[in-house]
Amino acid sequence: MKLRSVILPIIVINVAMFALQIFLGNWFTSFFMLTPADVIYRPYILLTSMFLHSPYIFGHLFWNMYGLLMFGPLLEGRIGPNRFLLLYLGAGLLSGIGHIVFSMLIYGTAPAALGASGAIMGMLGALIVLMPDLKLLFLFFIPMSLRTAGIIWILLDVLGVFVPSGVGNLAHLVGVATGILYGLYLKGKKKKFDRKFQTRVHITSKDFKDYINSGKI
Repeated sequence: MKLRSVILPIIVINVAMFALQIFLGNWFTSFFMLTPADVIYRPYILLTSMFLHSPYIFGHLFWNMYGLLMFGPLLEGRIGPNRFLLLYLGAGLLSGIGHIVFSMLIYGTAPAALGASGAIMGMLGALIVLMPDLKLLFLFFIPMSLRTAGIIWILLDVLGVFVPSGVGNLAHLVGVATGILYGLYLKGKKKKFDRKFQTRVHITSKDFKDYINSGKI
């Protein structure tokens, strides 16, 4: 199925889920959030948790959706809505799994988690590879390239792993790594296509000239 855009539907789902969290109370959030001990019995929470946000911190939803709205159309316009959706969901799922695995390895326990941050970081990771020189205002007033901003974001998350603050830094790192790898895959695929296209054009052009010079037409 060919999609025109998935950005707005994703935002609508996140906002709708947030509204349900507010109106239905904590049981709704608890039932659909990522609870590591329940993943084996309720694997769907790996998916549903990426559409939930803290009902007590509005900024959690706002900044994730702001990032999606600002950067999502740029990436979607570059790779298409189907690939964008694949990356978004894939990065979100892998960041949830990575949160559990790496938290257990590093801390010996994995706390419950929720939020679209892993998926958003996956989007940014791919964008860093495909549009590294994109200019932005870091913290709204420091001009820099997306590549430089991405390095800062990654370093802050690495620091957060060793100085825990309740933020899903490990999920962020898995998400951005997923995006970077997918971006490299797409970039390599484009280069391979470009080489094939250029080779075909060159051969076709030479053959056509030889055919003309042969006097057959």
